[in-house]
Amino acid sequence: MHPIIALWSHPRSMSTATERLMRERGDLNCFHEPYMYYYYVERAVRVMPLFDVDPEKPKSYEAIRDMLLEAGEAGPVFFKDMSYYVLPRLLDDRDFAERLTHTFLIRDPIKAILSYYKLDPGLTLEEIGLEAIWTHIQGIRDMTGAVPPVLHAEAMQADTGGIMSAYWQRIGLPPARHALTWQTQDTPEDWHEVAGWHEDVSSKGGIVAMSEAEEQAVEAEFERAAEAAPQLRRYLEHHRPFYEKARAIAIGSEDAVS
Repeated sequence: MHPIIALWSHPRSMSTATERLMRERGDLNCFHEPYMYYYYVERAVRVMPLFDVDPEKPKSYEAIRDMLLEAGEAGPVFFKDMSYYVLPRLLDDRDFAERLTHTFLIRDPIKAILSYYKLDPGLTLEEIGLEAIWTHIQGIRDMTGAVPPVLHAEAMQADTGGIMSAYWQRIGLPPARHALTWQTQDTPEDWHEVAGWHEDVSSKGGIVAMSEAEEQAVEAEFERAAEAAPQLRRYLEHHRPFYEKARAIAIGSEDAVS
């Protein structure tokens, strides 16, 4: 059996850029949010904007699981997905959960919530996703007895090479510095169904840090958005504690556990 590496994230967390980086390694069979079909199509929790559904893709939890397991028999697999798509179902499916190498990605919720709101003003509390991330981390820690690797988007922006080298070492992959940049015109085929969500990644050739002025502009824009949509501040207050707990154990944090 080959490894099946899962990167569990929340929307607008820089997860697609991280997935692109993992694709550039060239040694992994990569899947883009396969459980999106379970949450938004099979369960139809709500309608996801900018989602061109492919009727040929598996939609049930079991069918997606079997697809990933089959791929893992043929070679190493990486997939990026959202914890809220699959909880609590995944933690109850112990055989599958133990087959995966669980890793996580978080981002400052002010940035993530604002970015999500600009694309989907109808976003829900659950879809912010950080509470599910923390529940998922705790579940895997309880199941395995080990703290899973957690990536922090801002730390990756500050030192992409260093953070990714540490991440790859943690999950048993060899170094691959060539993967840190990519050709912007080569968009992965399976991104086309959600292309509207990934224009930034498609137009950039790597992970880029924000300037201090850009950081301040985002905070000011969030405040303006929250004046018009007060639920955004409630979403932030709800999810920030889960973000802070996950950030404390992230790779590169002083409190991180290896």
